[in-house]
Amino acid sequence: MDLTAMMKMRKRTTTSPARGSGHGGGGIAARIEVARRLGIVGGGDVVKMFVGLVIVFCVLVAASFVYRDVRDARGGGSRFAAEAARVLDSKSSKMLFSSSESMNLINDSLKPVEFPKDSCLGGLLTPGFDEGSCFSRYQSFLYRRNSLYKPSSYLLSRLRKYEELHQRCGPHTRSYTEALRQLKSGANASPSDCNYIVWISFSGLGNRILTLASAFLYALLTNRVLLVDPGTDMTDLFCEPFPNASWFLPDDFPLKDQFKGFDQKSWQCHGYMLKNTLLNASGEAVPSYMYLHLVHDYNEHDKLFFCEQEQDLLAKIPWLILKTDNYFVPSLFLILSFEQELSSLFPEKDALFHHLGRYLFHPTNQVWGLITRFYNAYLAKADERIGIQVRVFETGDGPFPHVKDQILSCLVREKLLPEINRQETFPIPSSENHKTITVLTTSLVSEYYEMLRELYWEHPTVTGDVVAIYQPSHEGFQQSEKKMHNRKAWAEMYLLSLTDTLVTSAWSTFGYVAQGLGGLKPWILHKTENKTTPDPPCVRAMSMEPCFHAPPFWDCKAKKGIDTGILVPHVRHCEDMNWGLKVVNGHDDL
Repeated sequence: MDLTAMMKMRKRTTTSPARGSGHGGGGIAARIEVARRLGIVGGGDVVKMFVGLVIVFCVLVAASFVYRDVRDARGGGSRFAAEAARVLDSKSSKMLFSSSESMNLINDSLKPVEFPKDSCLGGLLTPGFDEGSCFSRYQSFLYRRNSLYKPSSYLLSRLRKYEELHQRCGPHTRSYTEALRQLKSGANASPSDCNYIVWISFSGLGNRILTLASAFLYALLTNRVLLVDPGTDMTDLFCEPFPNASWFLPDDFPLKDQFKGFDQKSWQCHGYMLKNTLLNASGEAVPSYMYLHLVHDYNEHDKLFFCEQEQDLLAKIPWLILKTDNYFVPSLFLILSFEQELSSLFPEKDALFHHLGRYLFHPTNQVWGLITRFYNAYLAKADERIGIQVRVFETGDGPFPHVKDQILSCLVREKLLPEINRQETFPIPSSENHKTITVLTTSLVSEYYEMLRELYWEHPTVTGDVVAIYQPSHEGFQQSEKKMHNRKAWAEMYLLSLTDTLVTSAWSTFGYVAQGLGGLKPWILHKTENKTTPDPPCVRAMSMEPCFHAPPFWDCKAKKGIDTGILVPHVRHCEDMNWGLKVVNGHDDL
């Protein structure tokens, strides 16, 4: 074709555009036709380009539906739609276009699709932190599916007000210095603009995460500032959650040396003072601080903390020192003065820890490195991710055959994993409908992981799906005082929360943390009895909320025992511990 003919052809094309070229496929089609006539691409390339564009369009449409929070049939989420769209778009482009000229012809007609980049988690987090000091804070959304639970506008406003309070009253402020001066004086309490609750670092990591969330909720409800005892490793595991102020208790806090010695017999203990009538009945003269013993061994006097009358007294005390290994949130819902505030904060009551956990707990850069390296190496490319958390509360040397049977029975019966074909050793020919399923197992021992891995390595699945099994660590036994042990534990809890479907063990706070952060209602493996496999092996959780293992059973008004699991529709007995309490949404969750 000579130059004159080419110019005439280009003139005809530019002066007579295809209908709809400004907004739809017509413009792209015209550009492709120009490319074909100019000899930049051949006829076969035109077909490939057109098919590629259709594929990209379909992928983007499908991805947009995923971003509307559509769940799959099992209630789990899908992979990151934006990531999938980018990957497929990139692959299609590489396959279909072999020259930069071809890409340039249609570049101006392919406008990029902007997916929601909710790095602040629906407003839970505030911008402005130094990202380099805590990568996980603003990067977590890249690894986690969009939450189906949105924080209420009232919760967001209360969090912003709390942050202002913490900046005004937190460590090294003028108000903190004044409150500390009064505490050191030993004088009775006097009115103050800043009141505090100090959380003592106590128990295993899962318990600490749950109790710290409970303490923060109590601080929100009572307008107190939460200060965190760093213990041996809290600063190594968690970033600061509040802007421009630390939540860690300074080393020179005057009562810090007494933390380990505080117990039920301490004269500053709330329960002890009630038992021995050491408190002024009128509440006119109250001490400047009081110790709250809410550990699992607490007695009937300690449990009066959950009575309305005692809350009126505690409100007058500037410093409360808390030691607990319980997620005591469910019993806060039974205190009348907190009821309306809790309902306003959490219209979806079973999303309470889901919101507070994602607001408070951001892995430090060291832990985030463990999380992201494992995720990118083993989980990122899977079509489906399943988490299995195994904790066995049995005496004797494991692994236990009945626990192995229980795990496999739950996975197959609930159709969480495809069955294996024991009659054949060759795989079903692969097809586009076959999935790659990655299973993340966490356990102190490796034998349960090895059982699953060998099973799905030695036998094909009846569906043709490929199942890969991984376990990050097997520490042998809990080592709560070791820094690297706790880093790995925190990383594995977080990794479990990034899965689409979750199986957890009864009574385990490790699993409670994972399900809450991930917004997942897990299948719970029943606690085994008499070394036999339970039937059924597992049960679906009513809600993703953790269980309060040692709640009080006391009617504060009638002053008699009562079943606190039947008083309100949104506080029920736990699936894995029938005397425990957990928060649900109401009758619909039963």
